Amino acid sequence: MDSLITAAARALAAGDPLGALKRVALRDDPAALALRGIAMAQLGDLVRAKVLLRRAARAFGSRESVARARCVVAEAEVALASRDLGFPARALAGAWATLDEHGDEINAAHARLLEVRRLLLIGRLDDAERRLADIHPSPLPPAMRTAHELVVAGIAVRRLRTKAARMAIDRADRAAREAQIPALSAEVEHASAVLNTPAARLIARGQARSLLLQDVEALLASNAVVVDACRHVVRQARTIVSLARRPVLFALARALGEAWPEDATRDALLDRAFGARHADDSHRARLRVEIGRLRAKLRPLADVHATARGFALTAHRSREVVVLARPFDEAAEHATVLAFLADGESWSSSALSVALNASQRTVQRALDALAAAGKVQSFGRGRARRWMTPPLPGITTTLLLPAPLPID
Repeated sequence: MDSLITAAARALAAGDPLGALKRVALRDDPAALALRGIAMAQLGDLVRAKVLLRRAARAFGSRESVARARCVVAEAEVALASRDLGFPARALAGAWATLDEHGDEINAAHARLLEVRRLLLIGRLDDAERRLADIHPSPLPPAMRTAHELVVAGIAVRRLRTKAARMAIDRADRAAREAQIPALSAEVEHASAVLNTPAARLIARGQARSLLLQDVEALLASNAVVVDACRHVVRQARTIVSLARRPVLFALARALGEAWPEDATRDALLDRAFGARHADDSHRARLRVEIGRLRAKLRPLADVHATARGFALTAHRSREVVVLARPFDEAAEHATVLAFLADGESWSSSALSVALNASQRTVQRALDALAAAGKVQSFGRGRARRWMTPPLPGITTTLLLPAPLPID
């Protein structure tokens, strides 16, 4: 490498994209194009970054397979940052294989870590944990160790293992301080805030209060019967009854849980389950059928019995029945879409449809409705259009590549 390329790569490694651009902004050789692409990505211009990285990959000759593979890895990270989950997994796997074959262990680990981050993003936690177990963080540079620990923390948070998540974030903080990259420290701070932000609401005996993630973990480990409106299940310790595919039954279970220890009136149940404010005999007959189905489903945990006014829930082995709800009003439409956008990153509608396992048209309707309500905003047009929640002051939403792309 010539001296300018070396200096630009070192600037990127130190988190100084402007310093890198000062050295290679006017150059069009492949190495300079790759470094310019990474610099633009760190500055948040993901569209320009993708163009530059593709130009660099094409410009490298057939004998420069390692350099091309590094460009593919960098482009994959740009795709991940822009929530383009349609980036070909085969291309990333091929790049990892090339880097591993040629002994570039750092960038090979980076490629595998990107794959794990994608799996985490779409909710495939088991696959993410298996892939992550193959990555050993100790030989990695500090910036990549930070990224590794943030993934560990992300999995722990989703598994409701708050102690493990805090330990991983502490390790990430130490690695970020060692890396001396301010943007990386900001990412760690943002991840840490998740543990200190209300994660759910507890509704019990007619009262509601906010819960931190550690409180949710303790609640689910307790002996209480929990009507979990975050996962649409009813659970007590390790006994779980899923109602995710039975929305009517879950609506009834939640209404009974919110009314406990009192009963829920038939009119209230009809309104919650069927939206029937003016019920007739057919509605009441259907309610009896659905209550019978709910009683059969909940038999391992509780009984549903009739009262003079309606129905009530009685737990078998617990003195407490509570409802665990989302921290915001999840009764509003499109709450699941809003929950994904709450990470502060920009998402495409196609990426949201993959993550939610829903049609893109359904997701687009939800986004339009949320935009009209002022809860989300978009930028770009056509395929480049991205959606995000309005960013909070002091929270960075720009891409930070966790490792430089060395050009040897």
